[in-house]
Amino acid sequence: MAAVQRLLRASASGGAAAAAARRRMSTAVAPEQTPAAAAFPFAAAAGRARQRVAEERNVQWVFLGCPGVGKGTYASRLSRLLGVPHIATGDLVRDELASSGPLSVQLAEIVNQGKLVSDEIIINLLSKRLKKGEEQGESGFILDGFPRTVKQAEILDGVTDIDMVVNLKLREDVLVEKCLGRRICGQCGKNFNLACIDVKGENGLPPIYMAPLLPPNNCMSKLITRADDTEEVVRNRLQIYNDMSQPVEGFYRQQGKLLEFDLPGGIPESWPKLLHVLNLEDQEEMKLATA
Repeated sequence: MAAVQRLLRASASGGAAAAAARRRMSTAVAPEQTPAAAAFPFAAAAGRARQRVAEERNVQWVFLGCPGVGKGTYASRLSRLLGVPHIATGDLVRDELASSGPLSVQLAEIVNQGKLVSDEIIINLLSKRLKKGEEQGESGFILDGFPRTVKQAEILDGVTDIDMVVNLKLREDVLVEKCLGRRICGQCGKNFNLACIDVKGENGLPPIYMAPLLPPNNCMSKLITRADDTEEVVRNRLQIYNDMSQPVEGFYRQQGKLLEFDLPGGIPESWPKLLHVLNLEDQEEMKLATA
């Protein structure tokens, strides 16, 4: 954990310390590609990218967390703060479905049948996105929603270097209430949340308050609830995720890359504390000062 904290302080500083830390990362011996990793089309390009001078790239982080915990919210905020792309695998699947690409028909069949998208398809979509970013001069990334299995983590390890894995955690009773409060405007497509969560601390658990994210008046009458946002479905999704995620958390914990963060509340309560844990308060203040 101390090594992770040193890395975080270095990457946040942006000065000589950051450059030195990145140089140490670049001169470390890169792990050999696994056979599974080598089978994917971006493995060779990723291998070349590993050899780039470390100062040329930004952070390469992964965000883990249960469905509804807010991975996308915090990953996108950090993406804007650090100037790195936020890559959500769910968005990649939706974008491919909406396209006329070669995978769109196959993906539509998988999604309509309620099946899990295979590792190969996810890796190929991620491959295409990383290649496009590299061609456009992007540096670093924050992955959201990937990897979900140890096999995916091993493949990712074989083709790129992950600096840190942030695991967002929230009490299950709060997660369920949060998911059941989700609404989408049928006209503009924006997401809102009607739940006002105010849970008292008990049995050693801290109190949690999350204010609702209410829509403007013109959206109120157009709100719809996702068909799968029922308590039974939400709890089942959480159980499946927990069963799948524990080995992945263990995989990165063993590497010393896992940073576990218990969300203390909504964005106003959690964002400053997350920045503190990541040693990014100065970066946020500098951005606000120059805005």
